[in-house]
Amino acid sequence: MSQSTRQAFIETIPVMTGYLALGFGFGIMLKASGFPVWLAPVMSITIYAGAMQYVAVGLLSCGADLLTVGITTFLVNARHLFYGISMLDKFKGTGKRTPYLIFALTDETYSLVCRNATHIPPEKRKHYYFCICFFNHCYWIAGCTLGAVTGSLVTFNSKGIDFVLTALFITIFIEQWRSTEKHYPAIMGAVVTAVCLVLFGSENFMIPAMFAILVLLCIHKEEVSHG
Repeated sequence: MSQSTRQAFIETIPVMTGYLALGFGFGIMLKASGFPVWLAPVMSITIYAGAMQYVAVGLLSCGADLLTVGITTFLVNARHLFYGISMLDKFKGTGKRTPYLIFALTDETYSLVCRNATHIPPEKRKHYYFCICFFNHCYWIAGCTLGAVTGSLVTFNSKGIDFVLTALFITIFIEQWRSTEKHYPAIMGAVVTAVCLVLFGSENFMIPAMFAILVLLCIHKEEVSHG
């Protein structure tokens, strides 16, 4: 195992613990909703989006149409547009690995990849980024599959288990705050979201907030990239 691979594994251990728990919850929720066990690994491999996979269970259960699924997916995952802006420089020159790096850029992976990788030799950083994405993806697949298998063997009340997603987002925010010196993106995101929530209400604030955040991130791209 190379140094960059080993370092990527070490740094993704906290994500592994979170993904196993979060994925486990998703697997149980999926099975409790009446879906087959095999759907858990299939969704984890092809969708690989914690929040959207949880939402997808509800959409599939109520027989939502494709338009509803499409709009919901965009709203839930629109934050990845912002992630991509700050990854333009880091993912430049990654070659054939680029599509997978884009696909695998989850919230937790972003929190690791966006940090300054000064401890990794420049020529090894592309491989380092790939390993972080790959390891995290494997953890998620394992957690979801284990949860679905357990849910098929043991019956219990799964009410409230989806709160684990909210808890994980809060943990990521705190860890991201502690690991960076500049907190502009975090403060800006929180303030803009709060203002839009007051102005537009809880049912309509998401799109205006995301648009405003996107504009501000574009204006301050340099600060975001090196924050």
